[in-house]
Amino acid sequence: MSVERIDVAGDPPVRGVLHLAGSTKGDGLVLTHGAGGNADAPLLVAVAGAFAERGVIVLRCDLPYRQARPRGGPSPGGAARDREGLRAALRVLRERVKDRLFLGGHSYGGRQASMLLAAEPALASALLLQSYPLHPPGRPQNLRTAHLPDLRLPTLFVHGTTDTFGSLAEVDKARALIPGRTVLLPVSGGHDLGWSRKRGDATLPERIAEAFLALAGPSER
Repeated sequence: MSVERIDVAGDPPVRGVLHLAGSTKGDGLVLTHGAGGNADAPLLVAVAGAFAERGVIVLRCDLPYRQARPRGGPSPGGAARDREGLRAALRVLRERVKDRLFLGGHSYGGRQASMLLAAEPALASALLLQSYPLHPPGRPQNLRTAHLPDLRLPTLFVHGTTDTFGSLAEVDKARALIPGRTVLLPVSGGHDLGWSRKRGDATLPERIAEAFLALAGPSER
């Protein structure tokens, strides 16, 4: 497996790392980060590698707000532009991929990915949500689920057993809102899935890739 830097001008631009699969299936995945991180988060790097080992080309990219500044979280007013960044990344990856496109992200990145695909389901064939932020910690009444009934593509939730952004029971209730097929992969740990400060479960990236590809199923081409 090899990688190459991607820096494509545009509005918004696309900046990240492309993981090239040695023996490709023709599928591609755009993968992005959570609110406080960037595309070089250790878990994202490992997950991208696990997909590439299974023949999927991965574009691991920074959202527009992170390209604009190296630190700090996103602003609510910039969410639409971040979704446009994901759309642009899918367009860039399409130039390398002849078969299906997938989209995924951790926390905030996953939320923006889900909102984009709820509005435009034809952009991708399946969705990966790592640590989806169902609600702010301590405020379970402020659910971020209004768009979920519009998600009609296969969706994998990877969620920590002690995640303060939503319990496993809350994730199950959210999954019930989605017309498309969903699977929950529970992980021992919190919102970081055990990977923020030190290397977590070394088998997790492989389990994520395998569960996602099983859910997505074989290509129809």
